Amino acid sequence: METATQAGGLLAALGLHLSQNQLAGWSVAIFAGTYLLIFLEAYMHRTMAALLGASVVLFLGIMTPAQAWQAIDNNTMFLLFGMMNIVAIMAKSGFFALVAERALEFTQGKPVRILWVFSLLTAFFSAFLDNVTTVLFMAPVVLHLALRLKLPPVPYLIAVVLASNVGGTTTLIGDPPNIIIGSFAGKSFNDFLVNVAPYALAAFVVGTWVMQLMLARMGAFRQALSPEDLKQALHEDDQVEIDRPLLQKSVAVFLVTVALFVLHDRLGLESGVIALGMSSLLALVSRVSPVWFLEKVEWVTLVFFAGLFIVVGALEHTGVFGQVANWLHSLFGGDIKKGILIIGFFSAIISGLVDNIPFTISMAYVLKGLQATLGPGMDPLWWALSLGACLGGNLTLIGASANVVTADLATRAGHPIKFSTFLLYGTPVSAITVTLSLLLFYFFQPG
Repeated sequence: METATQAGGLLAALGLHLSQNQLAGWSVAIFAGTYLLIFLEAYMHRTMAALLGASVVLFLGIMTPAQAWQAIDNNTMFLLFGMMNIVAIMAKSGFFALVAERALEFTQGKPVRILWVFSLLTAFFSAFLDNVTTVLFMAPVVLHLALRLKLPPVPYLIAVVLASNVGGTTTLIGDPPNIIIGSFAGKSFNDFLVNVAPYALAAFVVGTWVMQLMLARMGAFRQALSPEDLKQALHEDDQVEIDRPLLQKSVAVFLVTVALFVLHDRLGLESGVIALGMSSLLALVSRVSPVWFLEKVEWVTLVFFAGLFIVVGALEHTGVFGQVANWLHSLFGGDIKKGILIIGFFSAIISGLVDNIPFTISMAYVLKGLQATLGPGMDPLWWALSLGACLGGNLTLIGASANVVTADLATRAGHPIKFSTFLLYGTPVSAITVTLSLLLFYFFQPG
């Protein structure tokens, strides 16, 4: 990576021309301060914290505005924007209310069954879609169902998020770190199914079971409805009006979008471009007012990601991730089995604190260099990076894009997910699933 230089700004105006290591120190300090403000959400909204951190990066001159724009992952932003539009129009058609009605009939309103059915569905969809698309699709259904049954919606929404991150670990296209690894290492869809999916599936079963234990202990399974009220809730007609023509159009576009996501590599199209194009098509054929669906976009979420990408981009720009990756390499040298544990657990921790995309890219460069000397024998390090980077996203509320998107959907519905509340559920599940999957992977390696 090129040596980072100051972009002007306040530091240069004061005559402080810093070295790359000093710039790296500033970027780490800004990230730590931003993260602290996000954690102390009672004093400042996380979007304002991210904007403040990004502003300081630019104000001090650690990056130029042009470099800051480049740090924002356009694919993620297009994907979020496009899928938010598609989901908004699907909701307008009554689709989610209809799905909730069918799910209610299948689960018979039993909280434990709701937890497992929706966790399984979410994990399955996340293996073939991106995590954000899946939670945009599933979260409104779970929220609608929980409110109808008078169950606390927040624990069930968190369960959906955790399942989406675990399910996305299983395939090449399920989570951005896997796409990066597949590109750098030249790994196929089947390679991930053989080397990563079995351990991710074990993590899903154990993680959902742990979630069940926590929900039971915290009283989330207590049915607030009387037997008579529950029976009425199971059989009463939903009052949400179904717009059949709009429902058919929106579902058709969604299914085509899913198919394009699966084929995106062969088509040479990024998922963000697909989402943006298909959302525009749906808005056109549905004749929904652009003023209406643009009002439904979660702009607070998009701005949060833009700010966070700039703050994390400063770490990448000043070489922090590269230094960390090289340091990790020095710890295990050529010992592959030792490297599995070091790379896996460290990737999980970092992915719970920052966006896992730039970190995965930095580690991929290091592992690519190792591949030239160690050959195919170092392949387990790629799979350890995948398990750690993907499953570590469940560690905190900002560990994965799906976490933040769901939190903002819940806030809009009047049921905010606090940073501390997510830690209460996500941290134990993440710690257990990461440990389980990496240890299983470690012990099944030869030597």
